[in-house]
Amino acid sequence: MTDTGADPAGAPSGDDAVEEVDGVATAEGIAEEIRDEIRLGHVEDDVSHVLEERFDEAGISLRPEAVDDLAEEIEKDAST
Repeated sequence: MTDTGADPAGAPSGDDAVEEVDGVATAEGIAEEIRDEIRLGHVEDDVSHVLEERFDEAGISLRPEAVDDLAEEIEKDAST
């Protein structure tokens, strides 16, 4: 039997909170990288598409609407 990190009742272990924090830090890091790349002129594709690809590579899953909202915010930040 393998240990899934959950207790026998199916409740997640305490490590899930750490993974969520790491995911947020990773997502923020990816967003900052894309901002910098836009400022340098290295991103010419649709920012939503680039963001979604980077999140997929990092194993981060967000609703498409959330990705679009974040992409819009990144574009605004990069243009200031």
